[in-house]
Amino acid sequence: MRDREPTIRSRELGEGLRKTMERAGLNGKQAAHLLGLSPSWVSRLLSGQRHATAVQVAEFLAMCRVTGAERDRLLALCDEQHVPGWFQQHGSRLPQQLVTLIDHETKAIGINDFQATVVPGLLQTGEYSRALLNEAGRVPVDEIDDRVAARLARQSLFSRDRPPQFTFYVHEFVLRLPVGSPAVMADQLHHLQRMSLRPYLTLRVVPAALGAHAATAGSFTLMEFVDFKPVAYLESEASCLFLETGEEIEAYQRILAVLARDALNMGESRELIATLATEPHADREDRA
Repeated sequence: MRDREPTIRSRELGEGLRKTMERAGLNGKQAAHLLGLSPSWVSRLLSGQRHATAVQVAEFLAMCRVTGAERDRLLALCDEQHVPGWFQQHGSRLPQQLVTLIDHETKAIGINDFQATVVPGLLQTGEYSRALLNEAGRVPVDEIDDRVAARLARQSLFSRDRPPQFTFYVHEFVLRLPVGSPAVMADQLHHLQRMSLRPYLTLRVVPAALGAHAATAGSFTLMEFVDFKPVAYLESEASCLFLETGEEIEAYQRILAVLARDALNMGESRELIATLATEPHADREDRA
């Protein structure tokens, strides 16, 4: 197949093939030689820029001795690699789309996030995350430790030599919603203050006094990249959605532009967070 604009599914397929190749102890040149293909062809396949046929993918997987569920998953991706966007259902179990999200966060040069109800996952403390999962009561108890660990592991983005440029918008309600004990909530707010001082991170609060605002439709993340177009990520209780068409991305870019105009500036946001971190909160005391 000729090269096409890479989609999130073709990139997921390429990443999956790359991992199976590395687990088989091969590099791109060796894989190309065994398959009778050019190294550049294999390189474009692994980057998602080349759409392969099911036969080609099956040969690649056979070379790497991949069988079972992983083989079925990658062949299914092959059938849909030209389709933009990706809707995934995961039910109440640990979301498999987390792998896709982490892969894209790792490649991003810019991550823009709006959260309407809870602290963004990348900014959550471990205790806040655990309290959130416990109190919501929707996650199987035996998965809570894994979900907290997975959420904290994503924060390794902040320790990279060249981290992405982060812009977080949080509604004031996020800061006032009691999660866990007063100590847990105060520590989370202090953590937001500390993170907001990092040069690559912008944290701004959408004030409640603003009323209806540009992002009333809900929380989302927009990731930007060097090698391919932006991707928007939306998450619900039992599913998630990756969006990548131009019209969809432009809609979220417009929302971000309005939030940039209407949200409190960084200094005002830090001041509000500091105030809430130290003031008594009756609701929190009642829940302690």
